[in-house]
Amino acid sequence: MMRKNILIIAANPTTSTTTGWPVGFWASEVSHPYKVFTEAGYGVTIASPKGGKLEMDAMSDPFDSSQYSAWDETSKEVLKDAVFTGALEQSVALSNIDPGNFDAVVVAGGQAPMFNFEGDGGLHQFFSSFFQSGKPTAALCHGTAILRYAKDAAGEPLVKGKRVTGFTNGEEDDADKAAGTKVMPWRIEDELNALGADFVKADNWQSFVTSDGNLITGQQNMSGEAVAKEVIRQLEK
Repeated sequence: MMRKNILIIAANPTTSTTTGWPVGFWASEVSHPYKVFTEAGYGVTIASPKGGKLEMDAMSDPFDSSQYSAWDETSKEVLKDAVFTGALEQSVALSNIDPGNFDAVVVAGGQAPMFNFEGDGGLHQFFSSFFQSGKPTAALCHGTAILRYAKDAAGEPLVKGKRVTGFTNGEEDDADKAAGTKVMPWRIEDELNALGADFVKADNWQSFVTSDGNLITGQQNMSGEAVAKEVIRQLEK
């Protein structure tokens, strides 16, 4: 059998319009799926809408001086892998990706998707078309921001009537309290519900994944491994 290939899409770095912080992807939302997929024998390509160097949200870096993610032994391990770090240094631009070469896609989160996914029509179309192809199509944590913009073949919100999860209002409350300021410009739970989604969730910061057909969503950064395992389950059933 030919090896299956997975595309992980991470957001390009940008600046938060609410806090002024530099923002990017969340380490565990790329590293944890990467480890699950590669250990299962899958090929993994890391892409981004614009290509080029990717940056972690500082507090997601397990080696950051804040020690916020020092518990994340998986990211510590994967960040020592030269192939992985090389892929972060030079991610592939989405415009150079042939979706036919991939069996599944995972859109990772972090803070940046909340600021730079909105105006990226190419990303919206790529995600929608990949989903419509019937292949496993996943989004994780704030990567589920893509669902605010993706449309189905009829031009309706792709998420309408679908069971999904994502970063919750309760988790946003926790994040705002910890930061001492409003962190995000809008909230995923509110916006997806407004689009007609059936938004479901577990307790704050618990790993949780749900699927509706080939649309797979993970609640937050603790859910990367579970999302990857659900992708594999769908590919191998």
